[in-house]
Amino acid sequence: MRFADDIYVYEWTDSFENNCNSFYIGGSVNAIVDPGLKGFVPNLLESMEEDGIEKSAIKYVINTHSHPDHFEGSVLFNDSDVKVGLHEKEIEFLKGAGASLYNLFGMNPPVVRVDLPLTEGKIVLGEESFEILLIPGHSPGSIGLYWPSRKVIFSGDVIFYQNVGRTDFAGGGGSLLKQSIVTLSKLDIEALFPGHMNIIDGASEVKKNFQMVQKHVFPYI
Repeated sequence: MRFADDIYVYEWTDSFENNCNSFYIGGSVNAIVDPGLKGFVPNLLESMEEDGIEKSAIKYVINTHSHPDHFEGSVLFNDSDVKVGLHEKEIEFLKGAGASLYNLFGMNPPVVRVDLPLTEGKIVLGEESFEILLIPGHSPGSIGLYWPSRKVIFSGDVIFYQNVGRTDFAGGGGSLLKQSIVTLSKLDIEALFPGHMNIIDGASEVKKNFQMVQKHVFPYI
């Protein structure tokens, strides 16, 4: 679904199957943010095609973290020219303790060709400048992809609508998650695109959500 100029949202709303929200940034960027589980990528590509986005247009897959429901589908781009991005800390995490989450769910960790190791700071995709923010707590190498000119952020599983990501998986931590959310709350954001649940649209709604989470959710983390 087209959300705004060059931003497409593919919310996961199936209550019976686990997967994540996926996003597509068009224009000169042509990037999927979080492809989701491998088995659902064909559905994602079909939805994108309905929006006029051909698979051949994709240049990047940017992963907010390595958990199966966000990252596993990246393996389907191994034999393509698509560059797959994951933070350097998450790459290392996936080589060790990060693989345990796949085993926990009876899955084998995918062998993904990550040829775009991400680090904190500015990154240029196409003709647009983004910022990679390291926001650990849900996983060690979780990132937020911030688009300053559009004042939007793709936040993965760090913060949701009136909720936050889990901290009890390997590599998680409550104090780190809270620090990461406070960091995000200081940004100029007009739309927040989380890994699950509702999109938060409008600067006042985004601010209200950060305040609600810090007041009512932080005490339980």
